[in-house]
Amino acid sequence: MAHIMKVAGVSRGGLYQYFSNKEDVYEAILEERLKQFAVKTELKLDDEVHSYWDLLLTVIYGEDGTPDDKMDPFAPSNLEFFITGRQDQRRIEYGRNRYYNGLTIYQNVIKAGQEKGEFSKRFDCELLARSIIAFIDGLALDHAILPKEDIRLKEQSELFVEYLRMALH
Repeated sequence: MAHIMKVAGVSRGGLYQYFSNKEDVYEAILEERLKQFAVKTELKLDDEVHSYWDLLLTVIYGEDGTPDDKMDPFAPSNLEFFITGRQDQRRIEYGRNRYYNGLTIYQNVIKAGQEKGEFSKRFDCELLARSIIAFIDGLALDHAILPKEDIRLKEQSELFVEYLRMALH
């Protein structure tokens, strides 16, 4: 908390007025990142989308929409945050809400693509969205416990893109 106060340039009282502990601060950071991600995705869905496939890849892999060897720098910390709090009812509830918010983001893109006829309706959009989350969470776990060269992040991600392509087209 002392480091946060220093970097943020706030007093102890100022920080504790908004946050009880570092877990509250971390949740606020996670929430803000997810909220920005959701708003950005919704804005893209509200615009005329030329390719839902490109939008989905952008949502999964970032602006260029292509897999690379870089993991989200928050991934190991997020994993630790949720695993160490797996017995904490508040954190369980927060994790559940975060999961379903993320699920909704992916599901909305897939559903829109299905409704516009770009994606096949062979698989339920919710099931596909859950597969995306499971894939990303699995890589985060691997990233946290295995040497980088054992993960083959880019290659696994490229294979996952092919899986999605087969499921959606």
